[in-house]
Amino acid sequence: MRPLFTVHAGEYLVASEIERRFKRTNVWVPSRDTGVDLLVTDRRTRRALSLQVKFSKDFLATHMEPAFQKQLRACGWWTIDRVKLAKSPADYWVFVLQGFANRTLDFVIVPPRELAKRLTSIHPRDKKVHTYLWVTEARRCWEARGTRKTDQLLLAHGEYVNRRRDFTPWLNNWGPILRLNRG
Repeated sequence: MRPLFTVHAGEYLVASEIERRFKRTNVWVPSRDTGVDLLVTDRRTRRALSLQVKFSKDFLATHMEPAFQKQLRACGWWTIDRVKLAKSPADYWVFVLQGFANRTLDFVIVPPRELAKRLTSIHPRDKKVHTYLWVTEARRCWEARGTRKTDQLLLAHGEYVNRRRDFTPWLNNWGPILRLNRG
């Protein structure tokens, strides 16, 4: 038996957050898989944004050394197919990082072209990119896969600098949906 309707946890969390923050929006779930998980429209359904949602369990408590745990809110791990990313019809990809130890919820809301550019500069040869996004207590977001232990410590303590790996501009950046509401 095929399910008639399914929404995964990440999609639910993103839709709930949008509805909580933006009372004048509508959130829609497509009836088939088109590479868009959620469609967000203004109240009159005149303008729309499409979202591809990615959810990861929190790897902080299970895979991190205690030296990191106090400085990090959440750590997620995703595998991204470069071809699917390049062909993505979504306006934005949303990565959901739910910190279970400290009960936090963060979203990285990034255009697919920017995501592809960043991942190519960090992991140029992988056909399927394994990416780790870490969110610190100082509200910074970093792509941390492949970093040395010394860099991970700097990252956790807020002393790391690497423009290619810095995803902070997209951390909890609801600007695209805010602009959708203003129009």
